[in-house]
Amino acid sequence: MSKLPDSLTIGQVSDRSGVPHTALRFYEERGLIASRRSAGNQRRYERAILRRLAFIRAAQRVGLSLEEIRSALSSLPDDHAPTKADWVRLSRNWRQELDTRIDQLHRLRDRLTGCIGCGCLSLRTCTLSNPDDVVADIGPGAPLLKPAAEGGV
Repeated sequence: MSKLPDSLTIGQVSDRSGVPHTALRFYEERGLIASRRSAGNQRRYERAILRRLAFIRAAQRVGLSLEEIRSALSSLPDDHAPTKADWVRLSRNWRQELDTRIDQLHRLRDRLTGCIGCGCLSLRTCTLSNPDDVVADIGPGAPLLKPAAEGGV
């Protein structure tokens, strides 16, 4: 197996990572990855980009937004591949957020089962369509937008 060059073309990065060219450009526009330009004005990526792309894809699979991913990546070194300690730090920072999302998904799953059994899908009372509705007791519609004389808040 031959050693990869120190810098990679967009095609090489796409082939090695499975990330389409268009996504690489999109990630670059959003500040998730960076390239430099060759003398012929072609994009060149450092080899460490492959790990960053694997990280981006993994973070997307667990539901993190591109902004959350960009913020996390900004704390990683640009000049070399992140270390195991870097990954441990990032995963520790995201653990609470992921636990919260997992809890929300469990509650959604449990409510969905009851909702399908009920069949009403009432926007007024359904805990799936309108979870944690704190103004439901005021009445239907948008009671907070009604003037106070008409029963609004």
